[in-house]
Amino acid sequence: MPNVRRLSRRSWLQRTAAGFGALALHDIVQAASSPLVARSPQLPAKAKRVIFLFMSGGPSQPDLFDPKDYIARMHGKTISAPINTNELRVGTDKFLALATQAAVRPRGQSGMMISDLLPHTATIADELCLLRAVHSDNNQHQPAALQFQTGVTAEARPSMGSWISYGIGTENQDLPSFITIHPDSDTRLYGSSFLPAAHQGTKVVMPQSDKDSPIDYLRDVSGDAKTQRARLDFTQRMNRRLLEQSHNDAHMEGMIESMEIAFRMQTATPELVDLSSESEATKQLYGVGNKDCDKNARACLLARRLSEAGVRFVQVTMGGWDHHGDIRNALPKSCAASDQPCAALIKDLKSRGLLEDTLVVWSGEFGRTPWSQDLSGTSPIDKHGREHQPESFCTWMAGGGVKRGFTFGETDDFGFRPVAGKVHLHDLHATILHQLGLDHEQLTWRHLGRDYRLTDVYGNVVKEILA
Repeated sequence: MPNVRRLSRRSWLQRTAAGFGALALHDIVQAASSPLVARSPQLPAKAKRVIFLFMSGGPSQPDLFDPKDYIARMHGKTISAPINTNELRVGTDKFLALATQAAVRPRGQSGMMISDLLPHTATIADELCLLRAVHSDNNQHQPAALQFQTGVTAEARPSMGSWISYGIGTENQDLPSFITIHPDSDTRLYGSSFLPAAHQGTKVVMPQSDKDSPIDYLRDVSGDAKTQRARLDFTQRMNRRLLEQSHNDAHMEGMIESMEIAFRMQTATPELVDLSSESEATKQLYGVGNKDCDKNARACLLARRLSEAGVRFVQVTMGGWDHHGDIRNALPKSCAASDQPCAALIKDLKSRGLLEDTLVVWSGEFGRTPWSQDLSGTSPIDKHGREHQPESFCTWMAGGGVKRGFTFGETDDFGFRPVAGKVHLHDLHATILHQLGLDHEQLTWRHLGRDYRLTDVYGNVVKEILA
């Protein structure tokens, strides 16, 4: 699609004659009939799809990627708080320095700092682009997660996956363009809000049994495709009649398209979500069958299969990172549950030639403090945890045109505030869209009298990390 601002479909069609003269007529007709049709990006694209590995709860960046010598030397001792002392910091009033839980060492030829708790991730260090000074605006889980997903902390706005679906459509008309695996219960994190409903995330939960469907209501209860098609055609005729009466309501259009996708998915998806066709070597690579990481292994393997099949945005949520207490025992378990599957995904994508045009993003909603948190007020320091820290945290990316084996950003001696390479979430969003060929300032939707976008009125592409 030419480099123009994305509009509602009616406005888009009104400008076709003047602005899109180069498009073939059948392209215009197809785009008008389906909100998920694959569209050419506005800018040269380095990535065709995104896989977002969301570490829900806030991984501890001091323990995993950004250790500080000062904190190690002061372990167990009171340090001067690098914050406004009028700020409320529950459970951290003593500000006891808490050293890393395991050694964090240089890895690969790049020398990227990665913890011994992530041995599999350490083997892909030279594929990663590590951002060590990402920051956001809220220190509570749900608002922070909402901002990471939608760009705002307190409203129902389209999620990142929905914006990407709206911007470039899907490569496979039998599948949604946005699928979220093991999502949070807050549907705003993968909702489409005022964008057409076809762009919302489709929820997938990996089944405990092969008899269960990972997608709600996927199975055809009629058992007869011809009968099902006839029922759907009848329903769609009534929907389109109502659509004509409502003067092309975007949400109604989205629902009509969603029903069509659901029908096509009943044929295409069951085979796709069946992992039995994968080789034993591939399953072992991901850790399928490993009691520590089986759930996430299956989710990451499915993410690869969905991306390979043409889904534009796949999100995998891995919880269990909210370590307010006993982080010494809790953090290794969280790492063991995610380390092998995430590293295997990168290796598998690369071996299949998919990593080059697949952008993989790994992050939590925020990080954790360099000082300890004592929930009881009397526990020994080896039973302490860490508080939330939106002021700085670590995110890594791979593939999709970002630099390999590259570390960007630095924090102060406490590991608290960024001192170089500061990246706000709006900047991260702008960069992800840029790699997909989308201008974050032009990807808009008119709602309530003004143009909305994922980055609101902020955001700059982080050019320093682009290959």
